[in-house]
Amino acid sequence: MVDVNPAAIAAAVVELARTQRFAEIEDMFAPRLRAAVSAETVEVAWRGEIAKIGAVRTVGAALGEPIGAGLIKMSVPVTCERGGLTVVVSVDDTGRLHGFRLAPPITSAWTPPRYAAPRKFTEQEVTVGSGGLAVPGTLTVPRGRGLRPGVVLLASGPTDRDLTTGPNKPFKDLAWGLASRGVAVLRFDKVNYVHGQVAVEPGFTMVEEYLPHAIAAVGVLQQHPDVDPARVFVVGHSGGGKAAPRVAAAEPSVAGIVILAGDTLPLPRAAVRTVHYLAALDSGQDMAGAVESITRQAALVESVNLSPATPATELLFGWPASYWLDLRDYDPVATAAELDKPVLVIQGGRDYQVTVDEDLPRWRAGLAHRPGVTIRVHDADDHMFFSGSGRSTPADYQRPHHLDPAVVADIADWVLPGTKPGPLARFLSSYKR
Repeated sequence: MVDVNPAAIAAAVVELARTQRFAEIEDMFAPRLRAAVSAETVEVAWRGEIAKIGAVRTVGAALGEPIGAGLIKMSVPVTCERGGLTVVVSVDDTGRLHGFRLAPPITSAWTPPRYAAPRKFTEQEVTVGSGGLAVPGTLTVPRGRGLRPGVVLLASGPTDRDLTTGPNKPFKDLAWGLASRGVAVLRFDKVNYVHGQVAVEPGFTMVEEYLPHAIAAVGVLQQHPDVDPARVFVVGHSGGGKAAPRVAAAEPSVAGIVILAGDTLPLPRAAVRTVHYLAALDSGQDMAGAVESITRQAALVESVNLSPATPATELLFGWPASYWLDLRDYDPVATAAELDKPVLVIQGGRDYQVTVDEDLPRWRAGLAHRPGVTIRVHDADDHMFFSGSGRSTPADYQRPHHLDPAVVADIADWVLPGTKPGPLARFLSSYKR
């Protein structure tokens, strides 16, 4: 039997990407991964990241972690001209790759924002969901007596509970900021971050990505003795903001929703818009291939010819056709408009991924007839709600920031009014005890 060196394999993958030998990376894929990810998918992802953070300067030592089923997860830190990334691969005992993704750089540089007061709250680890797809989470609860409102945080894409982005942890900022002001917060690792294989399974949709764990998280908060079960809200960012109305429609006990940079333009068109924006940012980077590929994949996603049998390798982000077909039938604005719950929409003025010009008007128009709707725009904020000036760039995400304190205040002030629990809350509280 040939000995397999997972660290050497991971290093080889990085070198192949650096030298743009993407077909050779695909040759290393196990059949299951090859069915979902192609050389072209890897190329688009790699070129897109390099366009943001510049050419590779150094490659660090791979870090290994057993993840079960005979697989080793290897994480390789890569330093570039204007930031960094981590190449994460899952390697089996024959040297085949069962997972490949580009993650934020490995960093421990996060420090608490000034608006966080750790003495005012406690944190504990919790499990969200059950069975083989359960995920870990963190529950942040204010100190003191009395029932508190609570919020569940929903992130976009496969990410950890802190929404780690470069050296930044905006969801940790938000959790600590809200808890410092008297709001309990539950954040959790996304299912497609912990159990990455689910995202490439046929039949995977936004429902599987968000609803089971979001609803379970609402239940965890409602069962906590210091949380008012009638005042548990859902706060979603980007794709999580788009999903928030769907979660609230599926779980009637949700008290209201906060939509942070929630997109309303069909996602394939937003992807094309974004790649053109990135290509225009730096004419020195060769983005022509990425623009052509994403434009072609977006057209197929929106085509009448899309079917459940269409290979994921031909589609945007390597998502299965089931995801895109389900997304066609989901209108977040219409779903939010039908909710008998308060809604807060917050948008960054410098956001190029979800924009004031194209996405926000649909929220305004679709919710104009609804009472209990509040819309806030923070002109200096980008997609991550980091404040700045000038044109927003992906490289900005790699510099140390904290979530805009005005956004924390918006959410806290919106959730906290009328904190005295009503009869239903008192009944549910006494019942659950």
